[in-house]
Amino acid sequence: MLGKIKSAIDKINTLSEKKPIKVISHYDTDGITSAAIMSSALKRWNKLFSLKIVKNLDEQFIKELPENEILIFLDLASGSLNYLKEKNTEIFIFDHHEIVQDIPVNVTMINPLLEVEEKLSSAAICYLFAKSLSSQNKDLASLAIIGMVGDMLEKNIGKIYGEILEDSETIVKRGLLLYPSTRPLDKALEFSSNPYIPGVTGSYKGVMELLRDAGITNTDGKFKALYELTDEEMTSLITAIMLRCVGQKKVHEMVGNIYLIKLFNKLEDAREISALINACGRMDYPQISLGFCLQNKKRKEEAEKIYREYKQHLVTALKYVSESEKISGKNYTIINAKNNIKDTIIGTVASIISHSPVYTEGTIIVALAYNEDKIKVSARIVGREGKNVREVLSKAIVSLGGEVGGHPNAAGCLISKENETKFITELQKLLDIELVKV
Repeated sequence: MLGKIKSAIDKINTLSEKKPIKVISHYDTDGITSAAIMSSALKRWNKLFSLKIVKNLDEQFIKELPENEILIFLDLASGSLNYLKEKNTEIFIFDHHEIVQDIPVNVTMINPLLEVEEKLSSAAICYLFAKSLSSQNKDLASLAIIGMVGDMLEKNIGKIYGEILEDSETIVKRGLLLYPSTRPLDKALEFSSNPYIPGVTGSYKGVMELLRDAGITNTDGKFKALYELTDEEMTSLITAIMLRCVGQKKVHEMVGNIYLIKLFNKLEDAREISALINACGRMDYPQISLGFCLQNKKRKEEAEKIYREYKQHLVTALKYVSESEKISGKNYTIINAKNNIKDTIIGTVASIISHSPVYTEGTIIVALAYNEDKIKVSARIVGREGKNVREVLSKAIVSLGGEVGGHPNAAGCLISKENETKFITELQKLLDIELVKV
């Protein structure tokens, strides 16, 4: 893949002598960190470019893109190749999603799936591009780690991510996956939603009882942060939590690597930073999260405020889901939120639900929310085993039209609102048939 990246650099360098560059990136954590890495690299390379952050791609948007610019797509476009082949300009795609169409001659595709390499987020691919340009771009490595965590690729670190971790000087500590791990332990436990700890989450009294049972005390009225715990204290804490979460989560799902990065000259939990960046994009403020990634102090204050509002939106959305009627079958649940949940957070809601102990492994969760005259559809699989949800959505929209993107265990599509009833009927019929086959 590095050879392809170097070839893409040479190609962009030659083409950019005659044309400016237009970068188009996705609005989630991986997309925003990719945009921050790419824009920093292009600026240092003295290239003329513009940047646009988008929720998704559709045929009309692609048709309207200028042909007097080089187009660079980050964290999207692998599912839009049939539209891109009509563009009379050179196109570069730095993405990690499934490729289901032939790659046109005008498209240079940098995608680890073509190389059978380790799974990488788009931010990691953009970082390899930036580092190939100049070793001075090593200071962008932390953004690639945030992108990695944002796309939940941190559990199986291979050679490439191992090198990026070294470049970023990330501190890796094994422990309870409770974030932010840099916050005093009593506060992190009180506001923990993943893992949700019965009798502890939302109850400071419950927190104190848990910490007493774990034998963890404060010093001068202040508790250590999670990452500061000794191995013995961490083991005691995990044991105490497991006793309160019987039947909810397996031990291996609650324990993993904590990634601590330097941002704004402060040690931060990469998971918390990833959640904050994602929140800004989902709340329609991608420019603020981009500024945050570029370490603009004013943007940092704004991003933190948006993050607080986002968490309130999520609480309201999850309350709606718990109280609303759902369409359920054997091993699937369809949630049609309509205007009750923002289309920008419906994917996050589906992800949270897919981690709930309420649903058995292999259950397909499909959530819908209105987006003006269209409907945003997000599908997730509970656990790691089950149907390929990207394929399920692709089959469901064959007769309706629409674009599908994503992975086997997390995918999404955009359909016309007028096809709402048809889509749900087709999806339900498809899921019933597919699950009978299994």
